[in-house]
Amino acid sequence: WGADAPTYERGLGLVEKSVAPWDQDSITLAVQATCRALTRAPFVNPADIGKASVGSESPPYAVKPSATIVAEVIGATPHIWLSGVEFACKAGTQTMIDAIMYVLGQGVSNCMPWALGIGSDTSQGAPSDALEFSAASGAASFIMGRTNIAARLLWACSYDSDTPDFWRREHRHYPEHGGAFTGEPSYFRHTLGASEAMMEEAGMKPSDFDFAVFHQPNAKFPKRAGKVLGFTPEQMETGLKVSKIGNTYSGASPIGLAGVLDIAKPGQKIFMCSYGSGSGSDAFIWETTDELTKAQSYDVSTTDEIIDENVQYVTYGEYLRHRGMIVMGS
Repeated sequence: WGADAPTYERGLGLVEKSVAPWDQDSITLAVQATCRALTRAPFVNPADIGKASVGSESPPYAVKPSATIVAEVIGATPHIWLSGVEFACKAGTQTMIDAIMYVLGQGVSNCMPWALGIGSDTSQGAPSDALEFSAASGAASFIMGRTNIAARLLWACSYDSDTPDFWRREHRHYPEHGGAFTGEPSYFRHTLGASEAMMEEAGMKPSDFDFAVFHQPNAKFPKRAGKVLGFTPEQMETGLKVSKIGNTYSGASPIGLAGVLDIAKPGQKIFMCSYGSGSGSDAFIWETTDELTKAQSYDVSTTDEIIDENVQYVTYGEYLRHRGMIVMGS
């Protein structure tokens, strides 16, 4: 809306973004992702899911949990621990850690064998703001457990500080950001901090990994972070595919991980690092197992297929109307 789109294409590597239509929100996206996850894991009875967390910075209700709706739809209620997580774009990886901690816990009341970690968001960029070019819509859902493991968590590390690069006050329609401040002292400080600390603790180096996935606010930042750390473009290629559809917030690095798991082979190692404004990063080391091949064999659309197939483009006016940015008069 009066902005220079080619400038953003050249500077941020963005060409298009995913947009939720009028009848979709972060809850319906979370439900769809979770149903696909359950299809990949037919041995999981939803009644045996003991915890589910939904991470989002764009919930449709200011006061009403998203997790209760997701759990009700899949048949996991009523005996389940439910929670909502807010930590900007790393809310999704925070739910994954919460789910892992649950299944590893001992002596917890109602300790079931499975837990869900979900990241889901819709776009929130203000018209003509830089975020409008990158803020997108998407969700990822992961089932955590002790058995039938397709990818085993080997190591995790978090790096956090009070760095206010992105925020939205009460009653404000759109978030604000610190411009270039969101890069150097925010994204890169935390992404590199978490990544370097984890590899040092785990005694590993970039060449030990087959794939690398970073948070993708645009296509430029993760490439630079990976290069500084010593990852090759080939290691990052698959995980970067999701940057084509824009920054899916809480789902960005989890969707990148899902894309990698679609094509990875047993015995491969995956590096992953999220970033959330405010600020913090969660870093993970995953190792795939023989169970991954079985999960890949089920009739579920891959991440690439979801991104590339049945694409429908909308005009800018339709986009504004879908997102409620234009109030229709009576």
